[in-house]
Amino acid sequence: MKSYLIHFIRHGAIDETLSGKYIGTTDPPLSDKGRAALKALNRELSYPYANVVFTSPLKRCVETCKIIYPDLEPLPIADLRECNFGEWEGKTAAELKDEPGFQKWLAGDNSAKPPKGESNADFVRRVCLMFESIVDGLVKTGVTESAIVTHGGVIMTLLAVYGLPQAKPFEWRMDNGFGYSLRITPMLWQRDKVTEVFQRIPLDDSQR
Repeated sequence: MKSYLIHFIRHGAIDETLSGKYIGTTDPPLSDKGRAALKALNRELSYPYANVVFTSPLKRCVETCKIIYPDLEPLPIADLRECNFGEWEGKTAAELKDEPGFQKWLAGDNSAKPPKGESNADFVRRVCLMFESIVDGLVKTGVTESAIVTHGGVIMTLLAVYGLPQAKPFEWRMDNGFGYSLRITPMLWQRDKVTEVFQRIPLDDSQR
């Protein structure tokens, strides 16, 4: 039976996240160091082949697509964007430690949300509906190998919900420019909505 591969890749580094700030809807470009690091990874390691690349519409993701997959036109999807951190946007955990609700939000409480931002439950619902629609579209069109360039929070959430082996979101952490490959078997997907996480990417010589 035909299977479908999806390669999740976290965008390259931006100055703001390197300084520990929560950056969701703010739209900075990749930093100079972030661009250089991605180009080095692309030169020294191997990103998997893809027929199509979906991306968050934010600059840091679109720029990452153009470095890793220069021959493909990325397809932006609004619901691949990072969580909306509302009034916590641009602040560090140290700055927010005394904010009402911050510790509950940090612990994953579904009802907790930043002021004027997106609750954990709303974020999970948004990205899961988006991912399921992408998978259904790939199966309908027969596109067997695709990449999704998005944010760390999006990838960790989706792997925690759909990935096998099962793991908590923080266990799926990855550095900028890195990610995971999933294998989707249509029968298993239709029955249980699960995917096999089978490798970390990009690949070194021993993994190719």
